[in-house]
Amino acid sequence: MNCASYAAMNPEHPTNLGADLRDDLRAVLAFYVEAGVDVLLADEPIDRFVAQAPHPTAAAPDLTAPDGPDDLPAPPDEVPPRLPPAGRPPLNRAGNGGIPRFGAGPSPATLDAPAAPDAAIMAAREAATRASSLEELRTILDRFEGCGLRVTAKRLVFSDGNPAARVMFVGEAPGREEDLEGLPFVGRSGQLLDRMMAAIGLDRTGAYIANVIPWRPPGNRTPTPQESQICLPFIRRQIELADPDILVCLGGPSAAALLGIREGIRKARGRWHVYHSGTREIRAIASFHPAYLLRTPLEKRFAWRDFLAIKKALAE
Repeated sequence: MNCASYAAMNPEHPTNLGADLRDDLRAVLAFYVEAGVDVLLADEPIDRFVAQAPHPTAAAPDLTAPDGPDDLPAPPDEVPPRLPPAGRPPLNRAGNGGIPRFGAGPSPATLDAPAAPDAAIMAAREAATRASSLEELRTILDRFEGCGLRVTAKRLVFSDGNPAARVMFVGEAPGREEDLEGLPFVGRSGQLLDRMMAAIGLDRTGAYIANVIPWRPPGNRTPTPQESQICLPFIRRQIELADPDILVCLGGPSAAALLGIREGIRKARGRWHVYHSGTREIRAIASFHPAYLLRTPLEKRFAWRDFLAIKKALAE
């Protein structure tokens, strides 16, 4: 059956809708994409505010009944498998609680459900320790199945720039553009970061760039504490292998994860800290995330002071 025949047999096919309705649907989809809603997680919406009915439990067997074969209760009728609604194929499911997998990456058939948080954190620590180079760490991270974010992300966002550079910038997590390209800081915030680096004589050949979380959270939501803890061993090992002279934490979540700062980025920024990489002490400083500066341009003057401090430290 060709497309024209299929459309003729289905009144709800997009080609049979009015022009105004098609334009409205396009506008709604564009709004969803701009809002970060671009990942389908289930067949139907689920109202999680409604209490779920408990699963019926099987009745306890009567231990006093005779154990002859003729006295056994008849087996319950078999329940036929639930079929998808007519006209709609079933979603291709991954192993992460039924979440579908979209985009490039591991095949859903090969993904298992993520391990419990404690077990996943321990597995991440062991896996990160095995990496003897940044390329090996990237390969290990690409195969790591302990974090559920990899199921909905399109690509692993590992790093960009020069691993041998003296300064390393670390953000929180990739956004939509980064997820599409597989590189950190390539959207609007990345363009601003490029301009900020250029103002102190740096570009991506003279800096190394990464994120605490290497996979985009669905809808650009904030990563959970468990997700951050699972990914933390990998970014720590990445910093240890890159071995920069200066570490720049962009944003409060990055500063909290790597430097243990809990007082907020506005109070923490602009001050030098010591980051213990495991092999040596590295000078570290926190500054505003470029995405925050796009929303709050007046704070750029403070970020400029932070970058001047970085420039001075690189000249020493």
